[in-house]
Amino acid sequence: MPSIRLALALALCLPFIAGEVHSQNPATRIHETPSPVVKAIARNGSVTIDGSLNESAWSGAGVATGFVQLQPSEGKPVTQNTEVRFLYDAAALYIGARMYDSLGAKGVKGDLVRRDRIGGRDAGDYVQFVFDTFHDHLSRTIFTVNPAGVKGDAVGPGGSNPDNSWDPVWEVATKIDSLGWTAEFRIPLNQIRFSAAADQTWGVQIWRFVSRINEIQMYSYWKSSDIGGPSRFAHLEGLNFPKRPRGTEIVPYVVGSSAFVRPADRNNPFTRPSEYKYRVGADLKYLLTSNLTLDATINPDFGQVEVDPAVVNLSAFETFFPEKRPFFVEGGGIFGFGSFNCYFCSNVSSNDLLYSRRIGRAPQGTAAGTYVDNPENSTILAAAKITGRTAKGYSIGVLDALTRSEKARVLTVNATDGSRVASELEVEPRTNYFVGRLKRDLRGGSTTVGGFVSSVLRSFDNAALAQRLDKHAEEFGVDWFHAWKQREYSFMGNYAVSNLGGDPLAVARLQRSSARYFQRPDRQSGGNGLFSDRFDTLATRLGGYGGYARIGKDGGLFNWESMVNFRSPGYEVNDISFLTRADYFSMNANVARSQTKPGRFYRNYFFVGGAQQQFNYDGDLTDRQYHVGNFGQLKNYWNLNFFYIRRPETADDRLTRGGPVVNRKGFRFMESFISSDRRKKISYSTVPNISIGEDGSRSYGLNLDVTMRPRSNVQLTVGPRYNYSTSNNQFLRSAVDSSNTAFFGRRYIFAYLQQRATSMNTRLNVTMTPAMTLELFAQPFISAGDYSRYQEFVAPRQSARRVFTDVTSSGSGSSRVDSIHVSPTNAIAIPNPNFNFRSLRGNAVFRWEYRPGSTMFVVWQQTRQDSAPYGDFSFSRDRAALFSAHPDNIFQVKMNYWMSF
Repeated sequence: MPSIRLALALALCLPFIAGEVHSQNPATRIHETPSPVVKAIARNGSVTIDGSLNESAWSGAGVATGFVQLQPSEGKPVTQNTEVRFLYDAAALYIGARMYDSLGAKGVKGDLVRRDRIGGRDAGDYVQFVFDTFHDHLSRTIFTVNPAGVKGDAVGPGGSNPDNSWDPVWEVATKIDSLGWTAEFRIPLNQIRFSAAADQTWGVQIWRFVSRINEIQMYSYWKSSDIGGPSRFAHLEGLNFPKRPRGTEIVPYVVGSSAFVRPADRNNPFTRPSEYKYRVGADLKYLLTSNLTLDATINPDFGQVEVDPAVVNLSAFETFFPEKRPFFVEGGGIFGFGSFNCYFCSNVSSNDLLYSRRIGRAPQGTAAGTYVDNPENSTILAAAKITGRTAKGYSIGVLDALTRSEKARVLTVNATDGSRVASELEVEPRTNYFVGRLKRDLRGGSTTVGGFVSSVLRSFDNAALAQRLDKHAEEFGVDWFHAWKQREYSFMGNYAVSNLGGDPLAVARLQRSSARYFQRPDRQSGGNGLFSDRFDTLATRLGGYGGYARIGKDGGLFNWESMVNFRSPGYEVNDISFLTRADYFSMNANVARSQTKPGRFYRNYFFVGGAQQQFNYDGDLTDRQYHVGNFGQLKNYWNLNFFYIRRPETADDRLTRGGPVVNRKGFRFMESFISSDRRKKISYSTVPNISIGEDGSRSYGLNLDVTMRPRSNVQLTVGPRYNYSTSNNQFLRSAVDSSNTAFFGRRYIFAYLQQRATSMNTRLNVTMTPAMTLELFAQPFISAGDYSRYQEFVAPRQSARRVFTDVTSSGSGSSRVDSIHVSPTNAIAIPNPNFNFRSLRGNAVFRWEYRPGSTMFVVWQQTRQDSAPYGDFSFSRDRAALFSAHPDNIFQVKMNYWMSF
């Protein structure tokens, strides 16, 4: 958890310490100096996109020059000159860029990598154009290229984080010569969203990175301590488009797959050692207006998506995996709601109302029989979304998706006479998902207000499934952002309510979930009115609210913030979002200082210190922490970050998993991040961490990611990891014992857990051409857990424990059972909890864009998995067992064809 928060903290700190990120930030400040102006002219004469810039059409265009350094010498003239010209015609925008280098061709560096993998320090030189096409000081359309001709593109509607999955169809060519290098762009107008006016003025920022000297250039200058963005962009004038091109794109696809999976039971009639399938579908993109786009998909395919990594989750909470499917990722930023900022925070979650991986999820129902064939995922019959931004500052997003009813095939064999009964049972109902998002920008983006609504409707054919899942669920939310005093100060927040209904058994299941534990016996129950707060087995609805608010100073060298984050006990959004827990109210405050002027040992740093605490709705203090952190870059371009968290003893209303509140001992946690200069052929990064608990528990993690670039088009990353932890808090089970009155007639059994895990994340990327790549990923993973010292808490709201000494065992291996004699008349059986889990997951993806917008994928996925009922860790034994496990292989070939009208 803390390492994830470190990544979040780094992401939030980077705008203060890394100037190039400002090219992707929203509008934030009024101009202190006039913005540069560059004029585009109508194309007069032919232009061949070959990178030469020798056509006469370029000679009459205005020149954007006079760039300024952001790094390494902020505010000074650049050491390598840059010149940019703009042309246009009725169909496209043209850009001609000349990047001079004093060393000529020898000074130019451009690695051959996959599309969208440029823009950082590890892919060589680049030039980037960021357009504010609506000239509203908010929208951003980004085009990037490096000297090897590798493209990068992104779009940031409404000032959101750029969407790198956006892949418009455009042309660019580059050349390296004795003066440096050149880039020549042709960007069709039907690939860009802009206003319907004939005469246009766009905002534009131009960035150039010179790798060999680490020089970041910017055309329209602002300090790295300022909050820059589209309001500080230069002006691109002279554009005239009397007729707006309309665009319709259709991409049909066909995919064939073969699966070679070893059946767990050779007598299972539903499994075959090999299986062959094919399917067809199509994606549609249609420009409804000059700035509203309809995207639709029929029978979508997600076969080229990388597999999720293996994890061992021993908690009561679901594991989060990011969305990777292109249809949902592209343009997904416009549906963003509930995001939060913090200079430093941990154990804090956003109030996001859309987790698109719920659409097409694995079936949630169960089926029982001798042999059961469960579908892996729900089939998406069709999905469509409308996204865009109007000329009056409204950002709009509408998404609707329909998944079909999924049935498991069941075969029941009578053990006596061998008779067989075949049947089908619904395990996932037909479901419709709807999401609507609207946001309005005011005062040039200094104020925004927005709304969000979603609905999930299910239609059941199985009465038992209707008792497990709610029938309908709705979410409603509002969010806001307001900034003042040249946008150095801001107040932001969001508030949402949830409501769902269904069978009393389905609602009771949600009341008992790990997110809220309404059944907790010491809970100070309220009522079940509009916002639910009481365990009620007859309730047919559940309602709650959640929100977040932050006020802070974000500009300049000294900054501060204060925030609150809360979820009522009945808040439940997991039908279409991701929520691990409700029933809390947290507070956080930080002060920070950033330094962007290089010193003797560093180039920049960001120091932060603060505290946070959290209560549940009964008033129990469930979290408190004090923290400090420093994030910076050394003179040699190494990054060095460190943070420290101190947590005292607090209450824990989740540890007994539905039982009374107990206390958890405090601990100290330290983590650092070290990375070398990513421009080098070999670079390193590591994130060591250590945790020391007051109850004697310990944990530490070690890793080393090594990235090697033996050639400009080959990148290999190996990342060995090892984690060791001990804990006295591993919950095993609870059982009835009327003599234990302190815990309301139950026993809550815990164990001392010693866990070890090791893995090796390996990636190999080979780029043959900018349109042809091969990417390989493999993750061997081994984890072992050894349980001992069965114990229980002495009393609620205390941290003292007693260890059971009267324990007997019978059987061995997976059949072993430990009997814990908790009292003279009661023994609790614990099946062998020890585990040894091994997994190998990998895939290879060959991608070839054989014509603009049309792509072929060849995909291979392999999975090996094995487990054993012992808790010791032996690397040589477990490694041998892993690689001797039978592999399951899946092969896919997909081809799509882009058509534009």
